[in-house]
Amino acid sequence: MKKNIAIVWGGYSSEKVISEKSAAGIYSFLSNTQYNLYKVMIDKTSWEVDYEGNSFPVNKNDFSFLADGQTVKFDFAYITIHGTPGEDGTLQGYFDMLGIPYSNCGVLASALTFSKFTCNNFLKNFGIHVANSMILRKGDLCQPDAIVAQLGLPLFVKPNIGGSSFATTKVKETAALGKAVTDAFNEAPEVIIESFIAGTEVTCGCYVTGDGLTVLPLTEVVTSNEFFDFDAKYNGQVQEITPARLSEEMTKTIQQVTEKIYRLIGAKGIIRADFIISNNIPVLLEVNTTPGMTATSFIPQQVAAAGLSMTEVLSNIIEYNLQVNPS
Repeated sequence: MKKNIAIVWGGYSSEKVISEKSAAGIYSFLSNTQYNLYKVMIDKTSWEVDYEGNSFPVNKNDFSFLADGQTVKFDFAYITIHGTPGEDGTLQGYFDMLGIPYSNCGVLASALTFSKFTCNNFLKNFGIHVANSMILRKGDLCQPDAIVAQLGLPLFVKPNIGGSSFATTKVKETAALGKAVTDAFNEAPEVIIESFIAGTEVTCGCYVTGDGLTVLPLTEVVTSNEFFDFDAKYNGQVQEITPARLSEEMTKTIQQVTEKIYRLIGAKGIIRADFIISNNIPVLLEVNTTPGMTATSFIPQQVAAAGLSMTEVLSNIIEYNLQVNPS
């Protein structure tokens, strides 16, 4: 009997629009002859499943829905919410309580990586190079002169618990710091401020199935914009080169660091680690446990470069997690 797979998208943040694109990508990658596929949208006002062109409310008590007099229960959740509640561990805890297997990192790994500041400082203890940074929380006093004295200029200001470059600013002068912090606070309750690191930006995907851990080829990110901002990511103002134009030695180094990160955080499913190579040293930018899954996203590019198919990779992840975490 075919398993019922919920492709869970939506969320409570500005990244909902990106989540919808990722859900469409995953739906296209998976085989509807192998699985019964359903898109499930979650936001603050409703949980709804798209079934035969109609929307039906999801019963949150057991994550099921009623249609045509029949109750449909989901066997597996493929979470592709970028931001809360799908990337921070909240939804993972819900599925854990219901005993429903899901695609990505568990509660602890999701919560850890969702906070860029906490995750990077955790990994720093294990020899992973990260940028110097500081964190501001609601109510904290922003002192531009002291911040610049500590981190220098230029620097980056961004939401500590957000993604897709929303409210991210490259600050070049002290006078612009206050507005950048305010913009970031409008997106999230915590703001991370990081020192600027010049270099080559690359990203590396990694996942585990029954065949073990697979580290994917690297993608090099080249943009004429100030940084890899929203327009670069989603409006084509970027060149993405897979495999990256790096030496074999540097490629292996970054792949080994990515594997090390995967194991240190206790990851599950697909993650992506982003780096800046500065003075021949890979410096971690952040760990993404719910990477984008559109047809042109980094992970599909890297899977293709590895000679694999997204259908096979995603199916193997689902089957592996159904096996180790049966519902």
